Amino acid sequence: MSAEQQLALTSRRLYDLGWMRGTSGNASLRTDSRVLVTASGVDKATLGEDHVVEVDALGEAIPGQALSPSAEARVHAAILNAARADAAVHVHAMSGVVAAARWPHGVPLADVEQLKGIGRGAEGDLITVPVVANSQDMADLSARVVQAMDTGVPCVIVAQHGIYTWGASLEEAVARTESLDWLFDHALRLDALAALGHNVGTHHEEDR
Repeated sequence: MSAEQQLALTSRRLYDLGWMRGTSGNASLRTDSRVLVTASGVDKATLGEDHVVEVDALGEAIPGQALSPSAEARVHAAILNAARADAAVHVHAMSGVVAAARWPHGVPLADVEQLKGIGRGAEGDLITVPVVANSQDMADLSARVVQAMDTGVPCVIVAQHGIYTWGASLEEAVARTESLDWLFDHALRLDALAALGHNVGTHHEEDR
């Protein structure tokens, strides 16, 4: 399967999960000699291999292509470079956006089995998923995301926007995104129970 086909299939899968509604979201993949990003303005339900654009190391489109890369290609390039990753996905998962609104200084996660899905421990391993403010300036947003990145946490949430997740392959990036969606949803549900006075045994911190 070509890299273009991988990106197309991945995008349609993320659409089916409800995380790339309409034209939202994007994905990138680094091969031995190329960096590919999904095209701008394409409905992810119908995205095909011809809707993939090659970009340079800064996320700028290689000249001569019919389509433009996603406006966030620059962010993808910055993440791939900083994390030394080979793939990244950006989705508008509601769980991450709401979790960032609840914990704007970072989403704390601890003591839950699903943490293994992002390479962390299920017990005694407190992590904080970074949250950054949104920006329509992609150079600014790229800098914010890279500055916030934690080498032990393969995700950054952009407030009121969505999440970026990365990995050594598209499969790993997507699997981590699925785990994170579950973790954010779990954290929010526990928080809601705690607000009702239930003792849920959570380690979540209060607002800082």
